[in-house]
Amino acid sequence: MVADAPLRLSDTNACVDAVIERVGKNITLGLPLGLGKPVRFVNALYQRAKDDPSINLHIVTALSLLAPRGSSSLEKRFMGPFAERLYGRIPELAYARDVSANRLPDNVKVSEFFFKAGSFLNNVDQQRNYVCTNYTHAVRDLMALGVNVIGQMIAPGDGSGQVSLSSNPDLSLDLLPLMREREAEGTPVAVIGELNENLPFMGQHAAIAETSFDVLLEHQPSDYPLFSAPQMAVSPADHLIGFYASTLLRDGGTLQVGIGSLGAALVHSTIMRHKQNDDWNAVFDRLRVADRFPVATEDGGTEPFREGLYGCSEMMVDGFYYLLDAGVLTRVVYDHAGLQTLINQGDISQQVSLDTLDVLRREKLIDSPMRARDVRWLTRFGIFRDTVEFKGGRLRVGEQSLDADLDNADSREAIRTLALGDRLTGGVVMHGGFYVGPESFYQALRDLSDEDRQRICMTSVNYINHLYDHAFGNQRLKAAQRVHSRFINSAMMYTLSGAAVSDGLDDGRVVSGVGGQYNFVAMAHELPDARSILTLRSTRQSGGEAVSNIVFSYGHCTIPRHLRDIVVTEYGIADLRGQPDEQVYLRLIRIADSRFQQDLLKQAQKAGKVAPDFTLPADWCNNTPDAVRQAVTRTGDEELFPAFPFGRDFTDEELTLGKALQTLKAATSTRRGKLVTLWQALREKDEDGRYAALLQRMGLENPRGLKARLDRRLVIHGLRKLDTPSDTGSKET
Repeated sequence: MVADAPLRLSDTNACVDAVIERVGKNITLGLPLGLGKPVRFVNALYQRAKDDPSINLHIVTALSLLAPRGSSSLEKRFMGPFAERLYGRIPELAYARDVSANRLPDNVKVSEFFFKAGSFLNNVDQQRNYVCTNYTHAVRDLMALGVNVIGQMIAPGDGSGQVSLSSNPDLSLDLLPLMREREAEGTPVAVIGELNENLPFMGQHAAIAETSFDVLLEHQPSDYPLFSAPQMAVSPADHLIGFYASTLLRDGGTLQVGIGSLGAALVHSTIMRHKQNDDWNAVFDRLRVADRFPVATEDGGTEPFREGLYGCSEMMVDGFYYLLDAGVLTRVVYDHAGLQTLINQGDISQQVSLDTLDVLRREKLIDSPMRARDVRWLTRFGIFRDTVEFKGGRLRVGEQSLDADLDNADSREAIRTLALGDRLTGGVVMHGGFYVGPESFYQALRDLSDEDRQRICMTSVNYINHLYDHAFGNQRLKAAQRVHSRFINSAMMYTLSGAAVSDGLDDGRVVSGVGGQYNFVAMAHELPDARSILTLRSTRQSGGEAVSNIVFSYGHCTIPRHLRDIVVTEYGIADLRGQPDEQVYLRLIRIADSRFQQDLLKQAQKAGKVAPDFTLPADWCNNTPDAVRQAVTRTGDEELFPAFPFGRDFTDEELTLGKALQTLKAATSTRRGKLVTLWQALREKDEDGRYAALLQRMGLENPRGLKARLDRRLVIHGLRKLDTPSDTGSKET
């Protein structure tokens, strides 16, 4: 069993020694998803396993983050300085780099249940070791795999005996008690906490006792910055998807959203709806959303968020902070189902009065005369001031002694003046399971006021991702909190029958993982007034050509067709819930790219799912990339939908170079394209020095060797293909 105080160590090798002493050399190490991995401890343990083949190390985790390096020589030249700037002070996860390079030793295995999208498509070992599981089943599966060591980065406390799981209470809150049960049954375990002062201290459920850990690794001089996920550009298509999704949000509702540019686009349009409502409505009207997609007015809204939104999301993306800062994330929920239900019904408000007590008494949440448990409960939620006590059958406020009978007029007046609080307290506006984001987001979390910090509850993913009873709240509480839920997730492809493809390919290869998507989709079908919204870009580039992401059928799905609900592309909204198959097929064809609509229709008609005499209406047939570009600029304000609505980590030069490299990548995606591009590039020169600064950034100002000289010419060629290459090329960074 864990001692009264954990063993405190400052040396990573001593920490590894302590682990081996406790559990032996057969180690199954469970690590948090994403940010919360204790890099110093993990690297030391992995190095020990590399040095000692008698150690059998199985690492079970998800989303092992690595700084990008690029694959081609041009990508490496581009990414090198950028990665050094963002990640140069962060120690790299050694096992993750070796996994990426296919050089794990024979005595080490790594299993993940969620990959960074596309990172291991061609890694045979990781495809074989992948564990397919719902996020809510990950704890169960970790235990089944025999995890005997847990390691996590944690935030130090203030000397009160608590530390914070901060970025990753998602699985740990449920896993730690099971580990202690395993220990009590006779299996040795070790729970390691690596303290890092750069990790924001998050309270509420994430704050746990130091004694939850067997060993605390603490060495402040080697504390490293947090791994940053940089802001990515939001394309015009992404912006339209985000805008359409923002029309489906109900004021006073609940929001879940994922990471990436589609999530950023939604957050941007949501803030625009709240703070620039006239501009937002101008876009709404110009797109004829109400006429073309009635679900937006039936289940969504067009007004600012006067009641506000409540966030309940497995991942607390940085967008939730921007929503909080903009005054959108303001709907407060409380961890008592009865109280929350009364708030939902409008029977009580945030403002406390004697009427509040009367309603609570009517609903039998308190008694009269009040008892000790009533006073504790009322104090907990700020209905009574925290100076109120219950002694000898009476209320005590300082030196004052009050009758606890709500039927006594004199007592009521005394309670009103001496005992009542001003507003309800103790509620939260955000439940999150884990977070990863840009450094500016981490700094914002570190800088939160005490009040705002207490309004964010990082908690168990099993509390967030489904409706079953949990230690932190039962089904009734969850349903009361999650009114008008909008669970917004992204997909890669969508079939005309209503199935979503989000995590894998039809040849069996895993792109990412199921994560919590299935949980949220299923929950949307169980909660009253909830909707599942799957967003996807209508097309993708493959082999230098556009390919539709809305397909007739596909050999793999993540979400089965019977859970179809709402689908959003840059061309609009398909409301599929409860619709017959013909309508499902047609509504999806309606929001497909027009280059593929006719073929999709023919396949649907051949299958007998659409009437053979149906023809595409004229107003369906303008779903083109050009129409998308016009839609985001025709308001007259090109900055209404900026490429980086929440800042960026790339310099001006890097943005220009990035566009040039993307142009080259697209041009060389086929064999013929490679040959043509190389032939054209061989004739390129920069005699007037137009691209001098950009070439210097790529380390190609004075290239040596044939490969470097060819890279220089390719970069010049890519820059020339841009519309305005010279304006940005001369800027200083």
